[in-house]
Amino acid sequence: MSRHDEAQALPIRLRVNGASRQGRAEPRMNLADFLRGELGMTGTHVGCEHGVCGACTVLVDGCSARGCLMLAVQAEGREIGTVEGLARPDGSLHPIQQAFHELHGLQCGFCTPGILMSVAELLAHEPDPDEAQIRDVLSGHLCRCTGYQNIVDAVLLAARLMRGGGA
Repeated sequence: MSRHDEAQALPIRLRVNGASRQGRAEPRMNLADFLRGELGMTGTHVGCEHGVCGACTVLVDGCSARGCLMLAVQAEGREIGTVEGLARPDGSLHPIQQAFHELHGLQCGFCTPGILMSVAELLAHEPDPDEAQIRDVLSGHLCRCTGYQNIVDAVLLAARLMRGGGA
């Protein structure tokens, strides 16, 4: 941030993954850059910076949002969920992460945090999605490494695990 930007920076208080956080952002800083640069939450990736690729997807009050399209100042007082918040407090993987690991639902991993957050929103509202619903959610994400089938399979497994079913 330049000196001019620092002079214009506004205080922002929000909750990230259940914890109260605060920082400063100049009015035009996007949420993804604020999370990464100001709060050190580097799991949120920035890809296209136009809201097309989905890599920067986070949850805002439980709903998916593109972190590159939302201004940090708009997050004031909101609950933000990032990929860092998926793992359990003891460090064990969330069932979504476990399923992606087991079924090779990721390769380079750049798009994965955004996909995981969209899947978390889907499974919070639809615990037993069908393949069409999963593909609809995935249509908002670009992955250049996979053919998406392993991702779909991983989401189906995650849904089963979250409902208490076995692998």
